[in-house]
Amino acid sequence: MKRIAFVPVVVALLGGLVAALPPASGQSGDEAAPLFGIKMPAGYREWKLIAVAREDGTLNDLRAILGNDIAFKAAREGTLPYPDGSIIVRIAWTPEPLAESEKAFGRAQSFVSGAPRNGVQFMVRDQAKYAATGGWGYAQFDDGHLNGGKPASEAVHNACFACHTIAKDRDFVFNRYAP
Repeated sequence: MKRIAFVPVVVALLGGLVAALPPASGQSGDEAAPLFGIKMPAGYREWKLIAVAREDGTLNDLRAILGNDIAFKAAREGTLPYPDGSIIVRIAWTPEPLAESEKAFGRAQSFVSGAPRNGVQFMVRDQAKYAATGGWGYAQFDDGHLNGGKPASEAVHNACFACHTIAKDRDFVFNRYAP
């Protein structure tokens, strides 16, 4: 009889332990970005690829632009403005020369992703909530690749919309769908 009563207690303790563990995806999801209140969406690394990009100059990174199902469909179909609920994420890495390519061609020619770079950035579409910033909320999480990330400073988030106004005719989105 004692053994039967013991089993539910063990199950409850194990359930509590599992619930206390961080999400398997590595995102804490606890801290929201200043200004826009956006949290890092769970499972974003599994979203569909919208585009890739190489950023030159001081940023010097390789980028993958991913979208949730709503954003991906809008990008693929060329829908502007993006519908509410769209979320676009930019993940970036330092470009590293591929050693095998350098040996084959005698110079650095092919580059692959190296260390994570410039945080993980999100754009979240909600035309009512973010009306003052073109219908988009912005978030950057530093070290987001590694351990769930911490929201970048308020100063970083203040700069997002000003930069994106250049792409107003494309609904403030820089990337292009890559078929």
